[in-house]
Amino acid sequence: MPSSPWPYTSPGIPDELFERLPGIPMTQRDTRLLLISQLRLTTDTVLWDIGAGTGTIPVEAGLLCPQGQIIAIERDEEVVNLIQANCDQFAVKNVDIIQGNAPGCLDDLQPQPTRICIEGGHPMQDLLKTAWSHLQTNGRLVASASSLETLYVISETFSSLRARNIEVVQSVINRLETRGTRQLFAAVDPMFILSGEKL
Repeated sequence: MPSSPWPYTSPGIPDELFERLPGIPMTQRDTRLLLISQLRLTTDTVLWDIGAGTGTIPVEAGLLCPQGQIIAIERDEEVVNLIQANCDQFAVKNVDIIQGNAPGCLDDLQPQPTRICIEGGHPMQDLLKTAWSHLQTNGRLVASASSLETLYVISETFSSLRARNIEVVQSVINRLETRGTRQLFAAVDPMFILSGEKL
């Protein structure tokens, strides 16, 4: 079997190492690092990644949590196959990929999570509440928002759920890019990352 293209223990796999499909969102490396840091993973974390997209979070979490179990939830069969291809590419064996629509499919999932990552979904409030009901005590939920409306919904829902130790981080990232003969800093779309704990 060929070696993994990322032979390191630290997170931060470059975006270009992942397989992609047109139109399927991918959490870019710098934002992914913020999400992972907010998840506060342990070697045996049980993580549900709801709306797994390209599968960058499941791959990174699978590598960081060798005794853990990562459940990636995605509704489209083609995207499920993409996540599997990326897991295979990095030799990640502890990711289970579930094809289903959240929040409806969450009631059938086991084991119950110690960490949940939500990177989108509608309706967001119902999704958050259902996911929270499955989160283990002392667990942690992290959700991202790219719009003011989603930021408001997540904030209000965290409040109604009485989440504790809430943190809000906004990413402001610039990357050096070569354009023609010049090197310029290009801004990455800002993202809000909210996290809360269930005590």
